[in-house]
Amino acid sequence: MSDGALAASAVPPAAGGWRSRWRRGYLQSEAIRGWCLSLPALSFVVAALAVPLALLVLFSFWTQDYVTLDTDLTLANYEKIAQRTIYLTVFLRSVLIAGLVTLLTVLLAYPLAYYVAFDVSRHKMVWLVLITLPFWTSYLLRVFAWKIILGYDGVVNSGLAWLGLIDEPLSFLLYNPFAVVLTLAHAWAAFAILPIYVSLEKIDRSLLEAATDLGDGPLRRFWRVTFPLSMPGVIAAAIVIFIPTVGDYVTPTLVGGPSGLMIANLIQTQFSKANDWPLGAALSIASMLTVTLIACLFVWFSKRATARIA
Repeated sequence: MSDGALAASAVPPAAGGWRSRWRRGYLQSEAIRGWCLSLPALSFVVAALAVPLALLVLFSFWTQDYVTLDTDLTLANYEKIAQRTIYLTVFLRSVLIAGLVTLLTVLLAYPLAYYVAFDVSRHKMVWLVLITLPFWTSYLLRVFAWKIILGYDGVVNSGLAWLGLIDEPLSFLLYNPFAVVLTLAHAWAAFAILPIYVSLEKIDRSLLEAATDLGDGPLRRFWRVTFPLSMPGVIAAAIVIFIPTVGDYVTPTLVGGPSGLMIANLIQTQFSKANDWPLGAALSIASMLTVTLIACLFVWFSKRATARIA
């Protein structure tokens, strides 16, 4: 073999050609690899979420007279929302109900998550399965179950009457905000327990031992060490519960009654019965923006409060 042939064979195959250079750069760049790996999921998210959301925003600037759709861009729908007090009243009620559901669920979930994380040494998986057991059934079945429990002739009224504590069934248990809060708190319980449990499980136990050695009692140790370190789970649980419950319309429809209707029920009415899609889209966008602002403020205040405690 000649010297020229030997020199040519000594050149690596990847050294020449734009394809080889591109392939070598792709293999060496973690950013490009990451984008290529996430491209299928990102494309699906854009197609299934971003595009419908963009269409919803566009619809909110149109107007509709039951049948006729006017595609001229206008702020008439947002002006209508600002002028009619019913929309503000229902939305404030929705935020209040969602806030109560979030507070009640987190308060009930934290002790159970604490017990599983710190006191259960064996069979933790069994406890986690039992926590998620109600979610093995349909959401609608669980709502209907609470309707049966709280009904006029339901389990609660029948039990109280059998015990002789009441002479006639209690009418305030169903078709009011109380029933909505109770049903939603049960429906979203596991979504609060699991994030809090994960945060508590990750706490380094040596920190608790150090706090004990420094003279902290159980309550002071919990307030200064355990609770601040578990706040990421508490914040995650609160956000996961608050945002969906504001937009829930199935539960208020089944157990809320007129006084328990929420903003999602008005939005659903605009789309299905009033045939005013632009107004429904405007209500949806206004609700999303307001809920996002509330969630951001909650996270900011929670972090500041946690920093002060720590």
